[in-house]
Amino acid sequence: INAEYMGGFMAVGNFPGLPRDGTELRADIEKAFSQIPGKLRLNLHANYSEAGFPVERSELQPDHFSKWMQWSKQSGVHLDFNATYFAHSLATDGYTLAHPDPAIRQYWVQHGIAVRKIAQAMADNQGTPCGVNWWVPDGEKDHVADRHTPRRYLMESYDKIFDKKHGVDTSKCIDYVESKLFGIGSEEFTVGSGEFYSNYALSRGLGLTLDMGHFHPTECLYDKVSSHLLFHKRIALHVSRPIRWDSDHVVIFNDDIRNLFLEIARGNLWDRVAVGLDFFDASINRVAATIIGSRACRKAILSAFLDPTQKLKELENQGARAQRLALMEEARTLPFSAVWEKLCLQANRKPGFEWVADIDEYEKNVLRKR
Repeated sequence: INAEYMGGFMAVGNFPGLPRDGTELRADIEKAFSQIPGKLRLNLHANYSEAGFPVERSELQPDHFSKWMQWSKQSGVHLDFNATYFAHSLATDGYTLAHPDPAIRQYWVQHGIAVRKIAQAMADNQGTPCGVNWWVPDGEKDHVADRHTPRRYLMESYDKIFDKKHGVDTSKCIDYVESKLFGIGSEEFTVGSGEFYSNYALSRGLGLTLDMGHFHPTECLYDKVSSHLLFHKRIALHVSRPIRWDSDHVVIFNDDIRNLFLEIARGNLWDRVAVGLDFFDASINRVAATIIGSRACRKAILSAFLDPTQKLKELENQGARAQRLALMEEARTLPFSAVWEKLCLQANRKPGFEWVADIDEYEKNVLRKR
C-alpha cells in the first residue's frame, strides 16, 4: 500500500512470508488458530474483499466476501467486520466521514452502508450476529480554527450510515464506535475523540469500543470499564500493547492486560463485553505473533477467572485493607501455569513453549517459500 494512503498508522518490518492472497491468508490463520485454545472468531476488514476485479469501497457487496463466508462455514470460525477508512486515495488529506467536501463524505457514507449490509449477510451465513467496528482517521497534525464543523459532519455521516431506512437488522449487525487520542498526522486534533464517541454511542444505542492504545499513555483502560458500563449497554475491547503511543506491539501477559480482565471478572461483566485483538508487527513471523498475542489474552482471561474475587470483596467490606493487599499479592504466585497447560491439553493445543517448533516448521516449509 502506498505510504501516503496509510491514514495515520503503519506496520514496521518486512518479515518473509507475507500472504499474497486470501487463500494464503486463510492458511496462515488456520495455522495460528491450531495453537490457540478456545473458541475464536475472525474480525475482517472491508479491504480484504475478493471480487477478482477492482471494486470501489462504496460499491462492495456480500458476494465479494463469499470466499470468506464459505471458509467460515467450513471452519466454524464466525466473522466480525470492519469498515476500512484508510489506505485509499480519498483519505490522503486526513479526512473521510468528516471531510469538508460533501461528495467525498458521501462516498465514505456509501462505504459504511455497504459494510453493514455485508455484515448482515455474514450473520445470516454463520447464524450468529456480526460485530462491526467503526474507526476513522480524521484529524489534523496542527491547530485548527474550527473543531465544531468536522465533528458535526462526522455525526451527520454516521447518522446516514445507521439510518433505519437501509433495512439492516440490528440484531444481526452489532455496531461499535471507536475513539482515539491521536494518530500520525492527527496529533493535535482528532475528530472522533473519546467524548464524541461515548456521547454518540449513548445517544444512538450503539456499542462503544475501547482500544488499549487509544488513550493517553498514563491512562489505565481497566479503570474505564466499570464507569462506561454503568451507562453503556455494551463495549468492545481492542486488546493491544502500546509502548509510549499507539504502537500496537504484540500483546503479552503483562499487568495492563491482567488488570483489564480482572476488572471484567470482578464486576461479572462478561456478557456485556466483546473482546478483540488489535496488534501487528511485521518484523517477526506474523503467524507466531498472532499465536503469542492470542495466547496471552487467553491467559489473562483465565487468570481473571481464577482470581479469589469473593474473598477479596469480603476483606474489602470488612475494611481489612492490609489483608486484601496481601491476598492480592499472594494470588500472583499461585500455580496458574499448571491450569493454563491443562487448558491447552484439553483443547488439543501444545502447552508452554512446545508450539514454537510447529511454527518454525511452517515458516521453513511455507512462509519462506512465498
